Amino acid sequence: MTARKSGSRLETEIERCRSEGQWDKIPELVRQLSAKLISNDDLGELLLGECKLQSYLKENPIKQGASPRGLRPKLVEVRKHLNAALDRGNLKADYLQEASLLMAKLCYVEGDYREALGHYSRVNMDDLPLVGAPVYRLSMIAEAYATKGLCLEKVPAASPFLSNKNVSSPSLSNRSAGAGDQDIITCYEKSGDIALLYLQEVEKALSAGMQNRSPKPGPVTQDQELGYFLETGLQRAHVIHFKNGNLTRGVGRFREILRAVETRTTQNLRMTIARQLAEILLRGMCEQSYWSPLEDPPTVSPLDDHSRQGHPPTKNYNLSRRPRVYSGENLFCPQENTEEALLLLLISESMANRDAVLSRIPEHNNDRIISLQSASVVYDLLTIALGRRGQYEMLSECLERAMKFAFEEFHLWYQLALSLMAAGKSARAVKVFKECIRLKPEDPTIPLLAVKLCIGPLHWLDEGECFAKLVIDMGEKAAEFRAKGYLAIGLVYSLKATDASLRGTQEEYQRKALGAFQRAQSLSPTDHLAAFYLALQLAVSRQIPEALGYVRQALQLQGDDVHSLHLLALLLSAQKHYHDGLNIIEMALSEYPENFNLLYTKVKLETLCRGPEEALLTCKHMLQIWKTFYNLTNPSDSGRGSSLLDRAIADRRQLNAMTLPDFSDPDTVSGSSSSHSDSEPVSPTFSTSSTPFSSPTSPVFPLLPPPLPHPKPPSFVPPPPPCPLPPKTRSHPFCDHSTLRQFSSNFGLQDANALGFSSMFSVCSVHATSIAASRVEQALSEVASSLPSSAPKHGPLHPWMTLAQIWLHAAEVYIGMSKPAEATACTQEAANLFPTSHNVLYMRGQVAELRGNIDEAKRWYEEALSISPTHVKTMQRLGLILHQLQRYSLSEKVLRDAVQVNSTAHDVWNSLGEVLQAQGNAAAATECFLTALELEASSPVLPFTIIPRAL
Repeated sequence: MTARKSGSRLETEIERCRSEGQWDKIPELVRQLSAKLISNDDLGELLLGECKLQSYLKENPIKQGASPRGLRPKLVEVRKHLNAALDRGNLKADYLQEASLLMAKLCYVEGDYREALGHYSRVNMDDLPLVGAPVYRLSMIAEAYATKGLCLEKVPAASPFLSNKNVSSPSLSNRSAGAGDQDIITCYEKSGDIALLYLQEVEKALSAGMQNRSPKPGPVTQDQELGYFLETGLQRAHVIHFKNGNLTRGVGRFREILRAVETRTTQNLRMTIARQLAEILLRGMCEQSYWSPLEDPPTVSPLDDHSRQGHPPTKNYNLSRRPRVYSGENLFCPQENTEEALLLLLISESMANRDAVLSRIPEHNNDRIISLQSASVVYDLLTIALGRRGQYEMLSECLERAMKFAFEEFHLWYQLALSLMAAGKSARAVKVFKECIRLKPEDPTIPLLAVKLCIGPLHWLDEGECFAKLVIDMGEKAAEFRAKGYLAIGLVYSLKATDASLRGTQEEYQRKALGAFQRAQSLSPTDHLAAFYLALQLAVSRQIPEALGYVRQALQLQGDDVHSLHLLALLLSAQKHYHDGLNIIEMALSEYPENFNLLYTKVKLETLCRGPEEALLTCKHMLQIWKTFYNLTNPSDSGRGSSLLDRAIADRRQLNAMTLPDFSDPDTVSGSSSSHSDSEPVSPTFSTSSTPFSSPTSPVFPLLPPPLPHPKPPSFVPPPPPCPLPPKTRSHPFCDHSTLRQFSSNFGLQDANALGFSSMFSVCSVHATSIAASRVEQALSEVASSLPSSAPKHGPLHPWMTLAQIWLHAAEVYIGMSKPAEATACTQEAANLFPTSHNVLYMRGQVAELRGNIDEAKRWYEEALSISPTHVKTMQRLGLILHQLQRYSLSEKVLRDAVQVNSTAHDVWNSLGEVLQAQGNAAAATECFLTALELEASSPVLPFTIIPRAL
């Protein structure tokens, strides 16, 4: 009795060691078992054979794609033990089956695949019980199915082994080539399912043992290892599915493995499978062919190669026991392919970060490289998935978490820089680009990307100059990018000339900019941008004939470039060829119908060529485009009546009362127009799927012409007077304040990519000090918007800036029509959106002037200048008011400051001449008048700088 109990305890301990893979303890337990139970010698032989086989495989792991062949001394001992256990026939049926399975496994390790299949044929594996089976036997059965699948792959269907005397199974002897792949797949799928069940049971047993064990200190239980055969069973089935063109079955197999309850042993495998499935979903599946994980796969799918399939679309086997899967209520289930891919990648990223190997010691070098490669693949796929949806903010956050891997790793730093660039985090992107330049100093594209940000949204001109010089200094190593380097530094010099307050500094930077553009054009004569920016710089310098030559050359290289067409139209208008300029604009609009810059220019040219009625029709079209641009809807206003735009469309006479302001002052240039700095047409909606090189890097600051000396004042050419409005123009409902407020409330906006935009009413200032003022103004507007009097502004600021600008345009039109009440209503609507905008305050001063209230107008102008001290139009109007108040010295001071800010503003020169003339300084007044005449003779209908300058 005592011996029986002792033997029972030994058998339990042996079973536990076999389940946990503790093969080093088996020989001692077998010795004790043989001493206690003499009749179990055959069982001892079986256990010793298994122990030595498993120890051999642990010391000599099988490599993927190849198996060792030939006899080895340790394997001879294994065969001796197993033959002894099988030959005597004293084993129970279960142990006899185990011995046969072990012998088949030994044959595979020795490379004798025919004999291995012969042993498997004598064991009816499909009848092996899974319910109530010991944990170690689950592993043995799973390995047996995997080994059988490997043997079937090694031995072709028509091999002579089928006639071998050791192969007596009819199922094997009748195996056809057509059913071969399906038999192999079935073996692997059964192996994978049973392997998952085995690992779940092992973890369950370990957890129960740890709970029952006393909390005394002791060795920590190591995680279970998969081993070659179990890993093959889990990973081989879907590979064959994909090889056979059955993507549906392969994806289904991935999902089955991922839905199984996770164990510590399968964590790395799950991360690999999740990454592979995400890649298939992103690259091989569209929304139309996608099916939910909880749905049955389609019987016929466009994903599958039907010409190569000879197997059923679903499983053709059943197991008496399957692995546990996650189930329950309120479980999240993806509904489309990108959603599922993103979920899988975020899970993989979490696991990669958790298991990251960061140690730099030599012993961990290989593990660290593998960890880095695995994480890099996950982040590359995240870039694809999030980039398709324009989720660059989220992508940059993910890549920031990858920085723990990124020591001296260029790829991750570069990905982070591009994601920050696309997310509009320009300042941080430049800092990351500096690190990329350190890691890869020979790559000219990196500093070019950095200078693109410095020129555009950041206006960091000194840093931009340094980056551009890095490209130029590379010389011949930069290859074709050398011309881009000169183009970049030319743009930097051009912007520096714009910001310079001293005339000598402006002239120096102008010369440098022209020289850089000429060098870029000589290095790359087929680059239309080099010719275009050279033409633009000449136009800003008022060298109109030369500019016309280069812009025509740019159009010969790129005939549909929107900026080149626009510049050509402005150059023609500077030569007073208004009809030709209008024809060019209409041709450009046929290609880019939603480009606001072109539409603004069309309004000005139509006013001069066809009268205000045609211009007002264009204004109506612009309002329609604006409404479509932001897809305006506001359900709360349904039933409250039509908006102003709808009324304008319905009533032509009402529409004729609307127009836009004069854009001769660069400070009224639309910020929305400047946002479209590339040569692509303006889209009706902001694209959120741009690459790192697109809209988030567009220049924020509309650029203005630098003041240049004019040696010979030409004769004065007065501008043509605007066509008078029809004598019986009625008041427009625009003047009805309730209608205005309704129109404003109707403009609910969709979320748009407005990253990188500052206040459109401020960013056009000439000097860098005004850029800072514009940021102060934006902050003040945000604070003021929280007051009860301010209209609610949801979402990005840029759409509301566009709306406010429309109100200011309308206000200026009413001022030109001498209708102060309507102008006041429009200005108030703009003030509700941005109450501290210097453009709003300037417009209030204009209305006060129209009403004859000089003191109030002076107060508004002074407030506008307190926010933007270099707003030229405000300085001009304030100077004229001071002139009316006979404060000539102060008026002269203000106007001279305005000339210093923008020496090409002919109206400021003219006002300064009037003030000097009133002071009796006839000689100086004459010089001012002559300068005004010279500047006006080459002045376009809109400033050349409404065309953005960006790399």
